[in-house]
Amino acid sequence: MADEAVAEHPAEPAAPKAKDARAPEAPRGGARGDDNAKDAPDAPGSSDAADAEAAEREKERERAADRFKDRTRDPLAEEQGEEEPTDAAAATRARRSGQKLLASGRDLIGFDRSDVGRLHIGDINIGLDARRSGLSMRDGPVPEEELLRIRRTHIEPEGYVRLRRALEARRLLVLGGAPGTGRASTALALLEEVTRDGESGQNAERVRRADPERGVRELAAQVVAGEGGRLRGTGYLLEPALDRPGTLPPDGMDLDQLASALAERGSYAVVVVSVGSAANPLLAGRYGAICPPAPTRELVAVRLRKRLEEEHGDPVRVGGGGSARDGDGGGGLDGHADRDRDGGRDEGRARGADQGGDRPRGADQGGDRPRGGGPDEAGSLSRLLERAAELREDPEVTEAVGLDDLRPAEAELFASLLAGHLLGSVGREELLSGCRGLAAVQAYEWFAGVDRALAAPPPGDGRAPVRSGTAALFHPVAFRIALAVLGGASHSAVSAAAHLLTWELSVQSDPDSTPARPLFCDDPESDLALSRARPADGPVDVAGAEVTGRLIFYRGAALPAAVLAELWDRHFPVRAPVVRWLRLLADDPRPQVSMRAAVAAGELSVRDFEHGYAELVRPLAEAPTPRRRVFAATALDQAAGHASHRRAVRKVVEDWSRHGTPALRWTAAMALGYGRSADSMDDTLDALARIGVRDDGEQLAVASLNVVRLLTLPECATVLRRLADWTGHRGEEYQDLALVSIVRLALTDVDEVLDDEPGTPLGDRGDWPLLLALAATRPELTGKLADLFWTALNTARSRDVAFDALETLLRSASRKDGRAWTREGLAALLPALTAEEHDQRRLKWLLQRMMRDQDRPLTEERARALWRLAVPARQRRSDEEESHG
Repeated sequence: MADEAVAEHPAEPAAPKAKDARAPEAPRGGARGDDNAKDAPDAPGSSDAADAEAAEREKERERAADRFKDRTRDPLAEEQGEEEPTDAAAATRARRSGQKLLASGRDLIGFDRSDVGRLHIGDINIGLDARRSGLSMRDGPVPEEELLRIRRTHIEPEGYVRLRRALEARRLLVLGGAPGTGRASTALALLEEVTRDGESGQNAERVRRADPERGVRELAAQVVAGEGGRLRGTGYLLEPALDRPGTLPPDGMDLDQLASALAERGSYAVVVVSVGSAANPLLAGRYGAICPPAPTRELVAVRLRKRLEEEHGDPVRVGGGGSARDGDGGGGLDGHADRDRDGGRDEGRARGADQGGDRPRGADQGGDRPRGGGPDEAGSLSRLLERAAELREDPEVTEAVGLDDLRPAEAELFASLLAGHLLGSVGREELLSGCRGLAAVQAYEWFAGVDRALAAPPPGDGRAPVRSGTAALFHPVAFRIALAVLGGASHSAVSAAAHLLTWELSVQSDPDSTPARPLFCDDPESDLALSRARPADGPVDVAGAEVTGRLIFYRGAALPAAVLAELWDRHFPVRAPVVRWLRLLADDPRPQVSMRAAVAAGELSVRDFEHGYAELVRPLAEAPTPRRRVFAATALDQAAGHASHRRAVRKVVEDWSRHGTPALRWTAAMALGYGRSADSMDDTLDALARIGVRDDGEQLAVASLNVVRLLTLPECATVLRRLADWTGHRGEEYQDLALVSIVRLALTDVDEVLDDEPGTPLGDRGDWPLLLALAATRPELTGKLADLFWTALNTARSRDVAFDALETLLRSASRKDGRAWTREGLAALLPALTAEEHDQRRLKWLLQRMMRDQDRPLTEERARALWRLAVPARQRRSDEEESHG
């Protein structure tokens, strides 16, 4: 501090104490004794010894001040250098986003996971496994009954007419889409329509499925030869298995050959492929087209009407054909319900079901059984449809489904559940449980048997199984896992993490080979389609600033938790590569990656705490870098958020705080700062004090940081009371813990430590210093806050950094453009901080110093405004205002 500042400085108190006991001219001193207690020497000739003693005392004060300043450093910035602060605000936001992503707390539906392809709820028996149903289709005719059902119930996706015209013109169509979206049903609908009036129109085998093992070339040869005596004008549906390692997709010449053969025979063919790197060249060619999914609302409306008509038996039921394209987009080929019911309908009736009439408010808002109980009491079919439409929009039902849009099989199940509930065969809890099972079934289908082809035995001719395509095989799976862990992060971050996981999975699957890693084969649009993901523009934290980036999310809040549950509970061999991958993410310098991964690690630990603690939490808690220890602490806190694991987490943190190594105590302090790792706030503060004062305050910096984090919680009054107790403690380490926490409170912004969303009193003041935000939003705490800060200002070892902090607070009164910033908080705090005359003199000196600052001079107008905030009008003297503003 400058010499003139020292000369004008008021004397310090004898010891840190409450403000109500302070004196205008308190003697200097403190816990280490009175530095000015010795009078002038009694005998001549002792001046040299006195001067030496005074010099030594001054050096000791300087050393104490330096030690104190060192303890106010950012404990998270050890590996970044003293001048580079960590982006704690970005980390807090990323953690909050990750928690929202996995906060559904879904109780997964209780069905036999060994036979997840079928689901039985009440009297509803539904087939769901799209992958199995597709593989069971071999070479053979499509029954006429199925074609009739397709004609009556298929919903035309957007662009259906364009697809039909392309098929009629070229005879061949390569139709791409994600599995389960109704692409095979659309293909059958197209073939049924174009062959209906052709040469084979009366032929019972006019539409055939081709063996997926035979491929395009063999299909072309089969068409040319007229194999099996098939008539001209036949339609062929082929779903080649392009995702198997070593399988080469057909090229343009193969497709031209097939198209020529089809034209010669007056026939048609639709080749159905999954979007992805293998099929993209086909889809980009002249025969390729993307099949959009059918709209969810129409899918559900038609299926719901069909179910109610069948069960209700309403006399107005229409039993004829019609070309209603408002039906299900899948019909049993991409994972649909059992198709033992026909039930035609027309387009107008389907739309009536979708609209749902006036949707009276009182229909079926709770209870285990619907009001009315059955068709006799519910009234006509139209009344049931109205109630069904209202039930479909029930917020609790919507939350239970947890999917932004439904695929055909899901729409079938959802409609059956709604109908069963309205007709009395499915209770409310069964309805919600069945809805929650939709996401679990999707996760099961994504992972079931992905790498089965890699484990296939040799072909029998001495050749080894082809494994060169492991990276391409695992990438879609890795992308889904990465999206479950990092959903809401930037698309580039998720994609990069997916490639890291692809490598880990490939190495785990084939440790003797180095997996090929293509550099130019990514297709972001295919990744989105195959993972039910959606992009959105949103803020991305970069070096402490927010920029707009392309974020990515699942199309449904239920999918992240369902993916992690499926991964961890059913696929034990994949745990090792996922753990290695999570450790890599823990080292990522971007908070949007490391903090989201930590939250996911906590959720995985809840599913198997023994494994998660041994493989993730404990190793990272003992790591040498703060970033890894923060990861472990965040994972522990996430587990503590579950009542089933809270006791175990608290026992771990308690043991670490008492008996752990320095690294474990550091990690325990970070976990305690979240406020859920001890039985009470007093227990939390006791543990932090143990950590902070041990070993001459080695961990005092991290302990004080987490004391400040606790001040954002509702029990902040308890924290302030304990800080006041520590300032009067006999132990200097306890005093320092309190003083460092007080100074850090003034230097920490709200959004660095607050978990609340914007919209709360503190959340709306994210860029305010926490001390001023609390003073503005919690007026009952203002006196305690002022007392504590006054103590820091009047204690020798904390004085310098406390004054620097006060200057920072004063400069935050208004922004650079003149708009008000923290003025409200200063107006609450300063009068309580400068109640005595010597406090006002100190503020006067500080304002004068700020006005003389050559780098950042404070204007006279702002200095005057600050003085008026601090000193009541009746105490202000006009000459003082003229002298210092």
